[in-house]
Amino acid sequence: MRHNKSINHLSRKSGHRKALLANMAVSLIEHKRITTTLAKAKALKMYVEPLVTKSKEDTTHSRRIVFSYLKNKEAVKELFGTISPKIASRPGGYTRILKVGFRHGDAAEMALIEFVDFNEAALASSPKKEAKKSSTRRSRSKKSAEAAPAAEAPKAEEAKAETPVEAAPAVEETPAVETPAEEKKAE
Repeated sequence: MRHNKSINHLSRKSGHRKALLANMAVSLIEHKRITTTLAKAKALKMYVEPLVTKSKEDTTHSRRIVFSYLKNKEAVKELFGTISPKIASRPGGYTRILKVGFRHGDAAEMALIEFVDFNEAALASSPKKEAKKSSTRRSRSKKSAEAAPAAEAPKAEEAKAETPVEAAPAVEETPAVETPAEEKKAE
């Protein structure tokens, strides 16, 4: 029975499992997102998040501890140099797991694991927090009625700016259409 056994052994011996998780963690740190099986993604999340928490404190001791897990200098440099400044204010939950379907060969459930603050596509598509507009709905007729007085307001201001004598005759004169007989007389 598996009473109180929280670690997923991933059908591997401990040395193989540690090497697998270390290599996957290095790939995740370098590429910021990787696609793997759901079971491995969950195991990797439990493996990486404590390392990211250690990287918040940039000391020689914490670098050595992280290096003992990852065994890769470039990954440690990337973790402490690029990732830790972005997640410094985050209290936890540095990675997210998204299910992406099933693998064709063996129908294993696949997942995408990524760092939360490094998803540029999601950050670009999600709208920034803006001031909320009024949530009341209005029909088109009301909107057009509101737009019409707003359009007439500048005309009214122009009329007030003119002299009173010019403002009084508001009758428009239509141009008279000349007939061919009148055109001959004009010549």
